[in-house]
Amino acid sequence: MTEHTDLTGKVVLVTGASRGIGYAAALEAARRGAHVVAVARTVGGLEELDDAIQEADGSSTLVPFDLRDGDAIDRLGAAIFERWGHLDGLVANAGMLGTLSPVPHLKPDEFDKVMAINVTANFRLLRSLDLLLRQSEAGRAVFVSSGAARSAKPFWGLYAASKAALDALVKSYAGEMSTTNVKTNVFYPGVVRTAMRAKAMPGEDPETLPTPADIAPKLVDLLSPTLTENGRLFDVTKGVFEDL
Repeated sequence: MTEHTDLTGKVVLVTGASRGIGYAAALEAARRGAHVVAVARTVGGLEELDDAIQEADGSSTLVPFDLRDGDAIDRLGAAIFERWGHLDGLVANAGMLGTLSPVPHLKPDEFDKVMAINVTANFRLLRSLDLLLRQSEAGRAVFVSSGAARSAKPFWGLYAASKAALDALVKSYAGEMSTTNVKTNVFYPGVVRTAMRAKAMPGEDPETLPTPADIAPKLVDLLSPTLTENGRLFDVTKGVFEDL
């Protein structure tokens, strides 16, 4: 346990859980008492996570598959319903940078792949998990996005567009949940020492950056049953909630 939100007995699903922010968030949630349903493509990374969770006296269920497989997402929702009947928390972390390129030079298949992971997969998750979140006493969903959605710098058009679309999707869904027990928000992690960051900024010294473990507590705090924010953005660099 930490001094942060207690998640004892909660069921929490984390995507992109085999490394980086997703790995750290899954481990953090498990340390707080949640049973973690860990989703990622990389089996080895999931197994390492499972070992770390067991060492922390936590529990997890590993679900290796590609989030571009919408039918697999539906099967996951059905399996969670059969086993628990509800879902208390969703950390939708999985994302893809794609190619940093002038917009006209982007390859259509690259565009489609990034949109599939960053936008469509999250829509499919909401479609499959909505009822499960509603069945929780305090369903909480948080989507990891990026300040790129707002800055939309040159050459970042694809990634920026995908994250802007994600933000809009979450804002709309959160409004639809305003009369329910489900709270849905967006999380901007800021600059973090991840493989994605290294790909985007190859000349940067990673030792100067915060680690995923540094920001994971703030991310997992958004799963708190006492959280009242809905349809908001939490930006780590500012430490406050903002309007989406």
